[in-house]
Amino acid sequence: MGSTPKTKFRGNPDLFGRLVEDHDRHRALLAMIGETSGKSPDRKKLFRELTLELKSHAAAEEQALWSSVMRNPATTDDARHAVAEHKAIDDMLADLAARDMASPGWLRRFAALREEYLHHIAEEEQEQFVAAEKHLSAGDLRYMQQVFNRRKKEEKASTQVKKQIKLKD
Repeated sequence: MGSTPKTKFRGNPDLFGRLVEDHDRHRALLAMIGETSGKSPDRKKLFRELTLELKSHAAAEEQALWSSVMRNPATTDDARHAVAEHKAIDDMLADLAARDMASPGWLRRFAALREEYLHHIAEEEQEQFVAAEKHLSAGDLRYMQQVFNRRKKEEKASTQVKKQIKLKD
């Protein structure tokens, strides 16, 4: 499994290890996009892959993990926080998809997305997964593993890249 220096917790390898593997893939895609320029075919292809990965991962994670974690009052706030951040990231992806990839504004917005996402997964890996695992039964873990893998595959196959400019609030 991939890791980052800050990712010390791995927890149950079949669930939390799997989630962190996805996060590692997302980190790599973010880095690769950062190395592209303009409206290059590579930037377009990598951004589409990142969008499909993030959207399908978030949907599967919400259904498999956060819905289970939400049931326990001790971890409800973590689940709500993670789901709210998924929505914010989804909005940022739609905004980027609707903009000119060659513009300096796109690069600034992409940098903001990268910063937001890296913050989000650091919180999940270092705090929220740790708290969640303490409150999950073996049955919860089995259910979540089965649901995550199935839902991620289904979500990725059906996910669309939405284009919607986000106006400042």
